Amino acid sequence: MKTNPGAIAALIRLQFHDCFVGGCDASILLDSVASGDRVEKMSLANGQLLKGADLIDDIKSKLEEECPGIVSCADTLAFAAAESMTLGGLPPQPKLGGRRDGLSSLATNVEGNLPFPNRSMDEMLELFKKKGFNAEDMVVLNGAHSVGSAHCNVFSNRLFDFRNTGASDPTLGLGVVDELKKICRDPRTVEARENLSVSFDETPTVLDNLLFKNIVEKKRALLATDQAMADDKRTAMFVRRLAEDPNLFPMKFGEVMSRMSSLGVLTGNQGEVRTTCRSTIL
Repeated sequence: MKTNPGAIAALIRLQFHDCFVGGCDASILLDSVASGDRVEKMSLANGQLLKGADLIDDIKSKLEEECPGIVSCADTLAFAAAESMTLGGLPPQPKLGGRRDGLSSLATNVEGNLPFPNRSMDEMLELFKKKGFNAEDMVVLNGAHSVGSAHCNVFSNRLFDFRNTGASDPTLGLGVVDELKKICRDPRTVEARENLSVSFDETPTVLDNLLFKNIVEKKRALLATDQAMADDKRTAMFVRRLAEDPNLFPMKFGEVMSRMSSLGVLTGNQGEVRTTCRSTIL
């Protein structure tokens, strides 16, 4: 992971997408299930997570060589995500084990359980509430955008044709629009097929508060949901606190990610311990 600059973001997001859809059971890693149904990783929402899955494959294969049948894929993913957070600048994270691997995975379960960029704040808050997280927790978890990047096609409509107006999103800073238009193409043109990506902030491998500083001071949020958190009265004050205190976000992020890694876990005789993360044993 130390030689792969994209690994930090990939592993954190992979665990988030796993845990928020049916619990932290490594269901997102399955290529197929006995029922023949489309699995979670086939969902369009999970299409950019395959690099993280490849990393888990590599780690799991080494674990099987040393201690076969002991460490589940769910634990492997949780431990790898925790380690990536340390590489991103956080203190060493607690690594609680004992998770078992799920036997099912359905692409149809994805859409209602993930915070898509076009969701309203009411929808976002309700989604996180169902998972046991309050408004501040939601802001902190979205702070995972402190690392990594977003493909232009996810947000370019905000630059060129916001809500079919032919203009940019007024919540974006004018300088930000000019900056991003130099990289991203108008989604209505052929050139947009190139689909480049843009870092969420200037430190894409560091888990820091720069994302929040940029949102507050420059109105630079690639995703509309991130900007909405700075503008909505239910979250704006906390976003400002995160922007002003460089130590607050790293501390809070570790805490909330630790709680998230225990969502809906399988233990005891539930599920199984896979030998390979792409397929079940049973």
